[in-house]
Amino acid sequence: MKTRVAVLISGAGSNMAALIDAGQAPDSGYEVALVLSNVEGAGGLAIAAAKGVATVAIPHKPFGKDREAHERVVDEALRAAGVEVVALAGYMRVLTPWLVGGWRERMLNIHPSLLPLYPGLDTHARAIAAGDAEAGCTVHLVTEGVDEGPILGQARVPIVQGDTPEALAERVKTAEHTLYPHVLSAFCKALGRD
Repeated sequence: MKTRVAVLISGAGSNMAALIDAGQAPDSGYEVALVLSNVEGAGGLAIAAAKGVATVAIPHKPFGKDREAHERVVDEALRAAGVEVVALAGYMRVLTPWLVGGWRERMLNIHPSLLPLYPGLDTHARAIAAGDAEAGCTVHLVTEGVDEGPILGQARVPIVQGDTPEALAERVKTAEHTLYPHVLSAFCKALGRD
């Protein structure tokens, strides 16, 4: 039995599409059972639907500043879909301890830097400005701290002479599309053996 995964997105969903495709391989440890977005009309929802995956949009704006009220509706949708693991893929919301606690050690995120370097935003520009020789991406467990959870896997990407944040971002995204499905599959297979 494959682990049922929900992917949470806010935008175009390129990592989500890679996760769906990889999850359809017979030897994958997971299948994407639901794609959920906090943005109605997010591009990734149409991509997921075209791939035969259930989708739901739960916009956060009607909830105002009450993040937990929004997350309670999100959590209901995840549990109703029989989700066992949550994968954040460009989900642009800071999560409350309530949701993180409810999915403790079953929620993963991908971040576009070699954590612990450059948590937060503008990771590519920061790596270039620092004169780093390489950048990359990290899959980690989600904890209450932003981009602080235990690291499950990383991929390294060289920074080349004259690199721009945009060019580096594209190369890192290519690495993300390989790393995230690999780490998620291994994580879900390990869960099944507990």
